[in-house]
Amino acid sequence: MCGIIGFTGNIEAKKLLIDGLARLEYRGYDSAGIALQYKDQPFQIVKKAGKVETLRQFCEDLDSSSTCGIGHTRWATHGGVTDENAHPHLVGRVALIHNGIIENYHELIEKFNLEHMVKSETDTEVAAAVINHFYKGDPYYAIRQAMKHMIGSFAFCIMFQDVPDKIFAIRNVSPMVAAHFADGSIIASDLTAIIQYSQTYFIVPEYHIVTLTKDDIKVETLDGQMAKPESLTVSWNIEAAQKGGYEHYMMKEIMEQPEVIRGTVMPRIQDGLPSLLSDGVDDEILKDIHEIRVIACGTAMHAGMIFKSMVEPMMRIPVTVSIASEYRYDSPIIDAHTLVIAVSQSGETIDTLEALRLSKSYGAKTLSVVNVKGSTIARESDYVVYTHAGPEIAVASTKAYTVQIATLYVIGCRIGLVKGCISEEAARKFIGDLLDVIPAIQQVLDNREEIQNASICLLEAQDAFFIGRGIDYTLSLEGALKLKEISYIHAEAYAAGELKHGTIALITPGIPVIAIATQRKVFNKTISNIKEVSSRGAYVLLITEADLRVPEEICQQQLTIPEVDDLFSVFPAAVVLQLIAYYTSYGRGLDVDMPRNLAKSVTVE
Repeated sequence: MCGIIGFTGNIEAKKLLIDGLARLEYRGYDSAGIALQYKDQPFQIVKKAGKVETLRQFCEDLDSSSTCGIGHTRWATHGGVTDENAHPHLVGRVALIHNGIIENYHELIEKFNLEHMVKSETDTEVAAAVINHFYKGDPYYAIRQAMKHMIGSFAFCIMFQDVPDKIFAIRNVSPMVAAHFADGSIIASDLTAIIQYSQTYFIVPEYHIVTLTKDDIKVETLDGQMAKPESLTVSWNIEAAQKGGYEHYMMKEIMEQPEVIRGTVMPRIQDGLPSLLSDGVDDEILKDIHEIRVIACGTAMHAGMIFKSMVEPMMRIPVTVSIASEYRYDSPIIDAHTLVIAVSQSGETIDTLEALRLSKSYGAKTLSVVNVKGSTIARESDYVVYTHAGPEIAVASTKAYTVQIATLYVIGCRIGLVKGCISEEAARKFIGDLLDVIPAIQQVLDNREEIQNASICLLEAQDAFFIGRGIDYTLSLEGALKLKEISYIHAEAYAAGELKHGTIALITPGIPVIAIATQRKVFNKTISNIKEVSSRGAYVLLITEADLRVPEEICQQQLTIPEVDDLFSVFPAAVVLQLIAYYTSYGRGLDVDMPRNLAKSVTVE
């Protein structure tokens, strides 16, 4: 969960590295550092706790003549947030940056007697010491030998003091991409750092040694066989990864939702019906499905729960949604008739990846819903359906969430159609209703000032509760997550009907309760539950559809969304909850895009 960048070429490395780290900062922002290589001089290493701008200030007076270097922005896993624990780490003649976790680093310290060489609290410095232990002038030998002893996930970029103008890289699980362009060669943990320089890139294969020089990039296996990774072309440009005039990435990404849902759904409609043929998912694959298992983490898991609420009533196909980090330590009951759907924005979420691998070992069919082309989860799935959300930079996921739901709805509708669970007429209506959410979301966005005003009730809150029934309860889980992760308000979601079974004891006078009531079949029941908290003094902010009549004095504030079918209210209502979280965080003076202790892509367990 860290940002990595390396460059060697014909232009100034310092500026390129620091600018790249600024674009990668959403992957980790506890500390940052760079190592620059100069001719016939020791490495120049600068690293500082804090954000990239702090590092930039300390580097202003550095010699700008270096054209080769590596940089890193850290999200702490081993060791606290200190200058010493920041990357790069230098041991002997080896400078190294690392994303991932070396699980056996204690054993490595003992095995190679490294106690006197390791000064920080990090597993990364141990990795550098192991490579340095084996380094006798041959970088390839040192890396190959070190790989025999390391256990865990990692993406390493390595420079050797006496090997000028070259960067070496190797990875296991943790992602890296690389590209060669007119001014040199670049490698990074994320496309956002390289897109300014090249639209063409490749994904670094696992356990291959990559050698970057200013003239080319060489890739070889651990036994020295040359390899040629597939060349990919990125489908967005650098402007898509910038704020576009908005104060925060999160607001920009919230505003992009109508566009990205349209761009994801429309290519998968043929004659008014859902189609997955362009994704390589043939109908024969779907006919033999007896059950569906969704594996995901966090927001992606919440999207899976919405999918379950859609599929089971309509299609009568059992759907289980599993937390990926727990799933792989259970003994899931799945087989060749199970479709396992892995949902991940980055396509690199380590828990989801390992759960996917476990599912394949059981013989299940696997399909991934991911946003990043060529990501590890996409490559390892039997089938992949890409969301077309473009880059999402803010740590709190917004557009990725709604576009995941839209994609899952298309998949679910196609499964129902293929299996004869719904008619063509019903499928066409379903797709029409799905497209109707685009103007509904836009209407919510156009009224965002009203949502900002309603959010004032949360600015001084220490706690908040979200309640709803059915799909509204599932949405409440995501609303609570969004609020807590960027505003630091303790927020919990409860099924409204469960309040009387214990949790209503938490309701005190003035405590904010965000109540969601968009489902007609349980609307009156939900209203009764809202009365329960209202009568105990809660400050109720109600979200409902414009056409639903609400009893007077049941809430202090009401926000309405456009009228849509019950299954689709989740889309505009989700945007309301995103905006509530955004304006609350903004109003409390917090860093909306980079909340404390969090990083965008969770690539470590």
